[in-house]
Amino acid sequence: MIPNPEVPDLVPNAEPVPLPQGPAVDLGSTPGARGTTMSDGAGALLTYTVIEGDAFFDIAQRFNIPVQLLLTMNPSVPGLGENIYIKQKINLDWTTTL
Repeated sequence: MIPNPEVPDLVPNAEPVPLPQGPAVDLGSTPGARGTTMSDGAGALLTYTVIEGDAFFDIAQRFNIPVQLLLTMNPSVPGLGENIYIKQKINLDWTTTL
């Protein structure tokens, strides 16, 4: 018999685990994230420009940013990011919001 796995202690109303933060990393263009980026003089990514066919989830994956964090960084993006628009700027700088 295979034993049941250990179940962690659950604490009701516990503080949420903080999202990882740090500079965005461009992992390369993908079918749902083919737009262009803008960076500062040091090469840190600042913004991404949405093009036709892009999806918010794919943009988050391209830059290795959790979707929830990318939504927090972009309060102007409605809902869960399902309604983004061509030429819309998506913030990639985790130290600010757009």
